[in-house]
Amino acid sequence: MNQKSILHELEQLPGHIGFYAKDLATGETLGYHDDEPVEAASVIKLTVMAEAFRQREAGLIAFDETVTIRETDKLPSCGALTYMHTGLQVTVGDLVTLMIILSDNTATNLLIDRLGIDAVNAQIDRMGLTATRLRRKLFQPELARQGIQNHVGARDMGQLLEAIWSESLVSPAASREMLAILKNQRLNGKLPFYLHSEGIACAHKTGEDDGVTHDVGIIFARTPRIVCFLSERTEVPRAERAIQEIGRMMAMEDACH
Repeated sequence: MNQKSILHELEQLPGHIGFYAKDLATGETLGYHDDEPVEAASVIKLTVMAEAFRQREAGLIAFDETVTIRETDKLPSCGALTYMHTGLQVTVGDLVTLMIILSDNTATNLLIDRLGIDAVNAQIDRMGLTATRLRRKLFQPELARQGIQNHVGARDMGQLLEAIWSESLVSPAASREMLAILKNQRLNGKLPFYLHSEGIACAHKTGEDDGVTHDVGIIFARTPRIVCFLSERTEVPRAERAIQEIGRMMAMEDACH
């Protein structure tokens, strides 16, 4: 990978940037503040997904269990469930899918309630993620004002994605299902921005908040590459252009050889 060009992009950006990349064919890695915790936004949903599959494997939940959407469950912004009728019944498996491909916040909090924050953090520990922690559900402004935030690290997210890619997260079958969900991502304005027109797949998860923009995923170029970009206290339009450019650099490098 063109480490010099990528580092140049990262160094120009304001705020706190965390970055990790790995060529899954050669093992070459690049890290930039990659072990530092960054406000998680929706990237924390990857850890919730991992715990949901673990509990399914352990027989603690079933993905065909139904959940009824109450008016009080509905959260602003991302997703679909907020806009559906009260009383809609969906499955736990539906919640997992919506949480990832549409970043559905209502689905996320329902899953956190069902799985338990302590259980998600225990799975985070089992995965060996050191900069990542789920401390609260989404849209809890009183806790946010107290500085209680969820955090992720760029290297942590790379490690989680590599476990999915290598089919070692929970089980081979669960890893394949998680990868399929990530490949169905509908929010594709960052890492895959230049890739879909080239027929290059990207399995990824985004995150956004005020001054925060993230994208972490696997780019399926000729040789697959993990790319994890996290930013906080940044200028979001500039950071998102950098994510797009880095995604293109990582994917198109093969074409130059």
